[in-house]
Amino acid sequence: MTETETPPAIADDRLRPELVRAVETALDLSDEGEVRALVKPLHPADIADLFEQIDSDHRSRLANALGTDLNADVLAELNDWVRDEVVGELPAAQVAEAVSEMDTDDAVALIEELEPAEQEAVLDELSADDREAIETALSYPEDSAGRLMQRELIAVPEHWTVGEVIDHLRAEQNEITDFWEIFVVSADDRPVGTLRLSWILTAPRWISVTDVMQRQQTLIPVDMDQEEVALRFQKYALISAAVVGRDGRLEGVITADDIVHIVAEEAGEDILKLSGAGDGDIFEPVIDSYKARIRWLVANLLTAIVSASVIASFGATIEKMVVLAALSPIVASIGGNTGNQTMAVIVRALATGQMTDANTRRTIGREAAIALMNGVTIALLLGAGVALIFSHPQLGLVIAAATLFNLLIAGFAGVLVPLGLKRLGVDPAVASSVFVTMITDSMGFLLFLGLATASGLVK
Repeated sequence: MTETETPPAIADDRLRPELVRAVETALDLSDEGEVRALVKPLHPADIADLFEQIDSDHRSRLANALGTDLNADVLAELNDWVRDEVVGELPAAQVAEAVSEMDTDDAVALIEELEPAEQEAVLDELSADDREAIETALSYPEDSAGRLMQRELIAVPEHWTVGEVIDHLRAEQNEITDFWEIFVVSADDRPVGTLRLSWILTAPRWISVTDVMQRQQTLIPVDMDQEEVALRFQKYALISAAVVGRDGRLEGVITADDIVHIVAEEAGEDILKLSGAGDGDIFEPVIDSYKARIRWLVANLLTAIVSASVIASFGATIEKMVVLAALSPIVASIGGNTGNQTMAVIVRALATGQMTDANTRRTIGREAAIALMNGVTIALLLGAGVALIFSHPQLGLVIAAATLFNLLIAGFAGVLVPLGLKRLGVDPAVASSVFVTMITDSMGFLLFLGLATASGLVK
């Protein structure tokens, strides 16, 4: 079988259930030779999938069965929760060996999740250079460029020629083999430009690198948030970018493949925050998921009590016209949906940097116009439907007016709540939905029941 062929254990880029069951059976029989034979043809990413598809007890036995075959490539592909579980089964020396083979960013991602005692045990097993690199990366804020960057890069002095660069790349002592760009640095290690490999290969040997390098470059501060880093890569179509320390010196490099993971992580994170589902990882311990979700359910309970209190204050009105109780949730729910639509758009715009101080007013006006058009359309449809079904034109007019105003309020709430939370330093993806829901529900009930009372509909 060639390297490009798909192993028979894989179908549609997924492990066949028969393979998973066969591995579990071999583990139950303590047949480690059979386990290794089944796993050996798999790609490291597929081995990681295998760990994720079996239960916790089988994971520990699989880790022990693979031994040294459980290498850096497999550990780097594992889900964070599963990796923590698997690493806990390995001796510190084996973890350290895997860490030493990883790029700095992958090594940091593994070590930062360990308990302090486990971290120290693994760090003690590393070489002085590897330990220093990882400890330096861990000193930077979580989710920052310093944690994300790789220290493995090619940098050459600005006084070199193209020929000297080529000779350096071919030197046996050069262990770095995977790179897209070469960084040109000054005498004090400050990046002054970049060289593409295509330029190096096509330029005469005698030409100075300063004559062929690209001087304009996007530098990433070491403490920049990874979300902002991803936005810069997207905006400037970067393949890689130099990371500079607080003194402006070259510290590391971030590449496009790192950003792919960050974009997926941040997008999924914001969606889960909006729903209050915590990390939303199916491998997260049950108690952690419970703690993450229950606080938002309690918050929703409190907002529901606010809405219920509004309804209760119109108890006498509802007693005289029971149909109001059936219709009022329609006004509240359609307002909630409108608010959530607007909120999702604004939270995304804030996360991607599309919304700035320069276009905030224009964006508010845009969303207000959309809310008005939606309100008129839904109000006409709902009002006409209620008037025909209940043969009560005045009731149709009241619910149409309440719906129109509530959708306008929902549109403004969907914009202003995330903006207000952002100004207060609170993540709008986390808290916006609770406040928007409270506003649209309570205002929906208040408007409908209040207009029904004030208009003389109920006598």
